[in-house]
Amino acid sequence: MSLARRIIPVMLTREGLLVKGKQFNSQRVVGNVRQSAEIYQMREVDELVILDVTATARGQGPDVDTIKELTESCFMPIAAGGGVSSLDHVRELLANGADKVVIGTAAVKEPKLVKMASEKFGAQAIVVAIDAKFEDGNWFITTDCGQETHFYSPLAFAKDMEFYGAGELIVTNVMNDGMMQGYDLGLIRNIARIVRIPVVANGGCGTYDHMDRALRAGASAVAAGAMFQWTDATPYEAGEYLASKGWEVRI
Repeated sequence: MSLARRIIPVMLTREGLLVKGKQFNSQRVVGNVRQSAEIYQMREVDELVILDVTATARGQGPDVDTIKELTESCFMPIAAGGGVSSLDHVRELLANGADKVVIGTAAVKEPKLVKMASEKFGAQAIVVAIDAKFEDGNWFITTDCGQETHFYSPLAFAKDMEFYGAGELIVTNVMNDGMMQGYDLGLIRNIARIVRIPVVANGGCGTYDHMDRALRAGASAVAAGAMFQWTDATPYEAGEYLASKGWEVRI
């Protein structure tokens, strides 16, 4: 039996405020995190990803207080990330209500953290963010919220993270982020072909058709931020659309 495909809203935060991201520039404050999370709670979404987009760049740890506050009133599964650079950070987030922890920059700079976290808390709780960028004919991995680039193939990085014990990968082409013109289907397809863990398509979703295309490219789940914030699209309608295309989804 195949697993149902997931539809995952993404919320970007800065100091507890909801912000809009565009090619990893997230300066614009657009709302209240708790109110937005409660709306998703009422809509019974499959899962919610919450990323503090400035924690790492500022040398801060994850915003545990915000996650704790949200999970006290919202009971959907939450994957939390931003500023995660130690086993204690992972432990704190899980102890304060997160179901999964997203590791980005530290997965590149200290990959053994992924291994230790997976062994300690289980692969199902560890998600690695692959933030990729194609420039001057080469692929790079970006860290520190896009401020640093590393000459590291996204495919090699995906395989390495699977080896180290990641239970899931969130795959984003930085240049597609917030543009609402569609996911990088080639990147998603190539990574999904070489790993056996779930791949979450992220970055660029603007229509339900974009979600369908990402699933056909091999994604196990589709994530969207701007589309749910700035259009009339809802996770429920996305589920209905994908079901009409033959996908098994929760609606």
